[in-house]
Amino acid sequence: MRVLNSLSLFFVLCMGFFLYLEAGVVTEKYPSAFYVLSEFDLDEEYAYNRDFETFVQKHEHALRRFFRKAVSRSEGLLALLRGQLLDDDLSDLFLYMSIVESGLHPRALSSKKAAGLWQFMPATAKAYHLRVGNSCDERCDPSRATQAAIAHLRHLYNRFGKWYLAVLAYNCGEGRLRSAIEKAGTDDIEILLDAEQKFLPKETRDYLNKIILVAMIGESDTIEEGNGIEPVSVEVRPGTDLRMLAKQLKMDASILLRLNPALKNGVVPKSVEHYEIAIPEEKIVRFYLRCNSVQAKLHEPKPFFISHQVVLGETLEQIARHYDTTTEAIRRANHLNSDALELDRLLVIPVSEEAFDARLRKKE
Repeated sequence: MRVLNSLSLFFVLCMGFFLYLEAGVVTEKYPSAFYVLSEFDLDEEYAYNRDFETFVQKHEHALRRFFRKAVSRSEGLLALLRGQLLDDDLSDLFLYMSIVESGLHPRALSSKKAAGLWQFMPATAKAYHLRVGNSCDERCDPSRATQAAIAHLRHLYNRFGKWYLAVLAYNCGEGRLRSAIEKAGTDDIEILLDAEQKFLPKETRDYLNKIILVAMIGESDTIEEGNGIEPVSVEVRPGTDLRMLAKQLKMDASILLRLNPALKNGVVPKSVEHYEIAIPEEKIVRFYLRCNSVQAKLHEPKPFFISHQVVLGETLEQIARHYDTTTEAIRRANHLNSDALELDRLLVIPVSEEAFDARLRKKE
């Protein structure tokens, strides 16, 4: 009997030891785990949740492949999403929602007619002032759709008070989540996601876990984004044909079309008064010097532009003073959000006709 009791005790101790080791699997594999959980308003204990650990063990390899494939073809989209989220004081980890939603396919279309990086349904898209039509579907415009997604997430957060609840509502809808919280009598995540009580659909339970896991993968791995093009926004005339514009910019039309996936036929709708498109940053000087830009006409009274390459220690104020223009004019022409300048960046400087002619005479 003593031998049996000793063996039983040994077995219990061994099981406890193995459970202790297994409990740290998630945090050991993914150093970013606690950071990711905190950004979604989840307690650190969720990293040791048995259902979440099981989900990680079952799906991590497939989701890591999915993530790496999405990043490899993203062509600068991650930088764009991250920048817009941070500019709006939202955690940049929400970009992983877009990865889970669409795999970073700007024109992704689901069987339920949801479209774009954030998989907006037509009614939701229109509620956030996105155009959805035969010639133009702004759900497929990365920048506009991301602004709409930010607004929608803020709305859901204001309704439910926690970011993980906003994520759940994004997937299953406000009404469905409200009903689940009422039935559960709590908004505690472990109870809401309980597989036996099924307060929420399995798709929604898996949705949150997918985003958390992909975020852990993305924040823990060092992966180079696909060969990207840094885009900037410029304003063009209604009816502008992107193929013709590409010729003026001396660039491949397919690249310009890919940067503006919302324009189904590659033509800006004639019904709009003003419209912004994305062009490669390297083409902005040629755009202002060679192309007939509405933005230059509407917002900048000085129709002459000079290119300027930023040197070490140079400030925007110094450049403006040198060319007898204003810092605000330079910021507008180059779409700068601040006065900070990158070394060797090429700027377009709006100047008067006299300054432009004087510069030409110097070159002669």
